[in-house]
Amino acid sequence: MHAFATRTIPLATKHMPELPEVETIRRGLASTLPGRKIVQVDVLRADSIACPSAKLFAKKLLGHRFEEIERRAKYILCRLDREAGLAIHLRMSGRILLVKKKKADKHLRVRIGLDNGQELHFEDMRVFGRLWYVEPGHTFEEVITALSLLGPEPDQITKQSDFHKTLAKRNQAIKTALLDQHLVSGIGNIYADESLYLARIHPMTKAKDLSPKQVKVLVDKSKLVLAKAIELGGSSLRDYRSSDGVNGQYQGQSLVYGRIGEPCTSCKTAIERVKIAGRSSHFCPRCQILKPVHPSIQK
Repeated sequence: MHAFATRTIPLATKHMPELPEVETIRRGLASTLPGRKIVQVDVLRADSIACPSAKLFAKKLLGHRFEEIERRAKYILCRLDREAGLAIHLRMSGRILLVKKKKADKHLRVRIGLDNGQELHFEDMRVFGRLWYVEPGHTFEEVITALSLLGPEPDQITKQSDFHKTLAKRNQAIKTALLDQHLVSGIGNIYADESLYLARIHPMTKAKDLSPKQVKVLVDKSKLVLAKAIELGGSSLRDYRSSDGVNGQYQGQSLVYGRIGEPCTSCKTAIERVKIAGRSSHFCPRCQILKPVHPSIQK
């Protein structure tokens, strides 16, 4: 088992909230929101509302009580009373903060006042994040069609053999495949790099070339990495904060992500970075060897 390295990554590093960050937020909201009544809704940026219109969103959400806070991949799904729902996707720079009444941040897009005097703030500098109101009697999947297209999360992959068959049809790099939310959901750039390192798989290895054993190890290591990241509250590399404004700590213990030129924690070889399909991938060139395909079996 590898020890997770301790280090610091600048907050200016680009980073989209991934599954551990969203799960950390969900847990924070789940400990506070259930039972709270919505007494005020202010939409300060109309295009932050995906459905219905900003005006109807504010009108229909008002008066509901929160019941359960769930998550599907990177979506936060709030079940409300009267069988209604509120869905939130943070996208690149969205943040959900539960605060006491205060002066609005300049990036505040939606303010939801609660009956205990607190406010739920949706802040989004780049305005890519979205909120949905789900009408009573409708499902989240009916309103957000992308939800029904999501692949299983690593914890939901119970048959690695089936996942191997799925990957065997993909001619793309395994790093790219891991980021495809239709194949497996919730794994983003940071945790894909970390999982591939622990599985000793080069990120440019073709997905179809992985053996059943390699796929099993990769799934197991993905579960390990995500569990560790959730335990540490995710990674705070730019905009992400938990619902109470606390930074995540995983980035200080990453094994390869953001460690270009630093020694591998296993073999001391310098960590390298390569771009795959436009995304940066960090790996150890000695521990994660890219095996050449023999000409006789190339297509």
